[in-house]
Amino acid sequence: MIIERHCNIIAPIIVTIHTLLKTMNEKTKTNYVSDLTFDEKVMMAIVRAAENFKRAHSSIFKKYGLSFPQYNILRVLDASENGRNKTSAVSRIMLVPGANMTGLSKRLAKDGFILRTRDPQDERVTLLAITRKGRDALKMIEDEKNESIKILLNEFSQEEKHDLLDKIKKLIKSTSAI
Repeated sequence: MIIERHCNIIAPIIVTIHTLLKTMNEKTKTNYVSDLTFDEKVMMAIVRAAENFKRAHSSIFKKYGLSFPQYNILRVLDASENGRNKTSAVSRIMLVPGANMTGLSKRLAKDGFILRTRDPQDERVTLLAITRKGRDALKMIEDEKNESIKILLNEFSQEEKHDLLDKIKKLIKSTSAI
């Protein structure tokens, strides 16, 4: 199995995640006994860590009138040449279906964070451009977001963070092959 083959890649992470899960289980005592295999526990711990990250950061973005995906659209546009990109390109970068991108981008445009225009060379293509309000929102969010990330990763040395990133990239690559 792909997951079993790559389990050794993330083994050093497991101790930290296991400790986190144990602490969480102690805080939320239930009569539930997990029937997950060890490999499933590893994968679920990664999912839980990602969900915790998303929940913590969503509350930050919400203060500025943004959802997690809307914030990411602003980040992608801010990093794009001249703050502009095609909806389809942003969708591919974010791994978001096109239909979802349409709704997200329309709400961002309605709130003044981005502009939506038709590509003059191809009317079927919608272009997105970040506005001053969008850039200002990113700047206001940055310090609080960075502080939150710092707190989340404060148990890890720089070397451990690099190692963790490398292992997660390998995991992403192997899971992308499924």
